[in-house]
Amino acid sequence: MSSIADIRLAPEGEKKIRWVEGHMPLLNAIARDFEQAKPFRGLKLTLSVHLEAKTAYLCRVLALGGAEMHVTGSNPLSTQDDVAAALVDGGLEVYAHHGCTEAEYLRDLRSALNCGPNLVIDDGGDLVHLLHTELTDLLPGVIGGCEETTTGILRLKAMARAGTLRFPMVMVNDADCKHLFDNRYGTGQSVWDGINRTTNLIVAGKNVVVAGYGWCGKGVAMRAKGLGAKVIVTEVDPIKAIEAHMDGFTVMTMADAAPLGDFFVTVTGCSGVIRPEHFQRMRDGAILSNAGHFDVEVDMAGLRAMARDSYEARHNITGYRLENGRTLFAIAEGRLVNLASGDGHPAEIMDMSFAIQALSVRYLADHRGELAPGVIPVPPETDRAVAFRKLETLGITIDTLSREQREYLGL
Repeated sequence: MSSIADIRLAPEGEKKIRWVEGHMPLLNAIARDFEQAKPFRGLKLTLSVHLEAKTAYLCRVLALGGAEMHVTGSNPLSTQDDVAAALVDGGLEVYAHHGCTEAEYLRDLRSALNCGPNLVIDDGGDLVHLLHTELTDLLPGVIGGCEETTTGILRLKAMARAGTLRFPMVMVNDADCKHLFDNRYGTGQSVWDGINRTTNLIVAGKNVVVAGYGWCGKGVAMRAKGLGAKVIVTEVDPIKAIEAHMDGFTVMTMADAAPLGDFFVTVTGCSGVIRPEHFQRMRDGAILSNAGHFDVEVDMAGLRAMARDSYEARHNITGYRLENGRTLFAIAEGRLVNLASGDGHPAEIMDMSFAIQALSVRYLADHRGELAPGVIPVPPETDRAVAFRKLETLGITIDTLSREQREYLGL
């Protein structure tokens, strides 16, 4: 039985879902295919993602394909209660509410898994973790799953190396139509949407410190530059550091960047990126935010411990007064800023990501029993099919290789 905040919020959530549906032509086409073919007939699907309008539409598309959907959130602050209500009003099982405690969050994950899923869609790896630790009796019924975050794939690869991953997981995040666009352009825009709407401060002329120069970090740095900021990048990877330098950004250690930054954004997938020794060096009024999946990149526990006191400076912004007299501000408790302080990536970007997601789940269903446990890439033909469909929706045509050119290239 569903567990949400308030079913009366459903009409507002329905408006949000209808809006994004009008801007997601790839998923619309897949929905028509799924409704006719019913590839998930008789299968139970548990999905844990940031529960907002675009995700809700993906849930409906999968349900059209015959899946019995059990839905929960992947972050306590990213669930939108009106969207959750709209899904329940439409007949789906949902276990999530905004601002849940850690205990409630874990309870909701377990509730979504208690159906005994055949397929899972994970965002960060919590579903897979529970299945392999607490709910191992459900493992025999799992055909496979999909993971759409860098953080989650790192966890999956560690399990695969250790030989403990018990079913196939498709690395949706590593598909070109996902990470090249979702991670770079989606994160780049949505991070600054979240920061700007929460702080109402100008970015132009400020020093922005971006920790991590993967695809997400590239997008955040690029958009900060476009807003007129002076961008500093911190990295642990020498190749990415050179790339950031050649892209025109200043590269230095976090220790050196700490006294300079006005805005800090962590995008690493690691823990303890900004720590007490860095807080101690920051200027008065510095603003801290995190765009990595888990709330461990900015050491919030360390900040709370060293603060003399704290207070709500503005909705979703907490001020921490330090013993040195300076005050640092943290957005959304150090949780994912683009979703805990905004609506996430633009609909057109998530249209591509969720098209990959939906087709990857179908791939698992179509090949049940044929795939070995472990991490597997998105089939190249799926990536290309989504790319061609996207070009079609944009009204763009491209050249094709002639027979002679294909022979020349050895294709």
